[in-house]
Amino acid sequence: MTDSVSLTTALFLGLLGSAHCIGMCGGIAATMAMSDHPNRWLHLLSYNSGRLISYAIAGTLLGSAGVLIKDGTFALILRSIAGLLLISMGLYVAQWWKGLTYIERAGSRIWALIRPAASRLLPVRHNGQALLLGFFWGWLPCGLVYSTLIWSATSQDPIQSGLLMLAFGVGTLPAMLTTGLLARQVQSLLSNRNVQHISGLLIILFGLYTLPLTALVKF
Repeated sequence: MTDSVSLTTALFLGLLGSAHCIGMCGGIAATMAMSDHPNRWLHLLSYNSGRLISYAIAGTLLGSAGVLIKDGTFALILRSIAGLLLISMGLYVAQWWKGLTYIERAGSRIWALIRPAASRLLPVRHNGQALLLGFFWGWLPCGLVYSTLIWSATSQDPIQSGLLMLAFGVGTLPAMLTTGLLARQVQSLLSNRNVQHISGLLIILFGLYTLPLTALVKF
């Protein structure tokens, strides 16, 4: 895959998984958007910027780990895990199987350490506070983020992996930025069964494409 194709794919993964993002992060975003604070929209932008920064940092860190292990077998295993997680995410988005929630629970221990600091930032009063809140909230246990993160790490390049996660975050922005303004309309669209099925199926297909099936057979 070329870099541009990878970035486009990451963008669409964010778009297709938006329903999950609203469920995980939409509550805080909606609260900021519907508050009476005169800078509420700047707060919302700052919050989402912090979230995207955390994704990019996570991608860079995991991509750096991939660089340290320049091994064909490791790359094969990582790509296989990424493909399986993406398939699981597609099943989750389509509401066909919710096994990915077990992975999210596994990350809850880390979140338990971060959550107290994030909670102290509420209610949001200024942009810096919103930015930091978004940065903390970006580490919330999320199967969609985990799936995309491991997929991005298959590039075994820290910069590329970080950019892929940033593109993924940008893909989630349309739903997250309209959560407050068009909350009912967005929720109605994303909860439509046909939309869920199509989105889930597309993610599953990409997961299958990600799986190194030929290499696995040889392995």
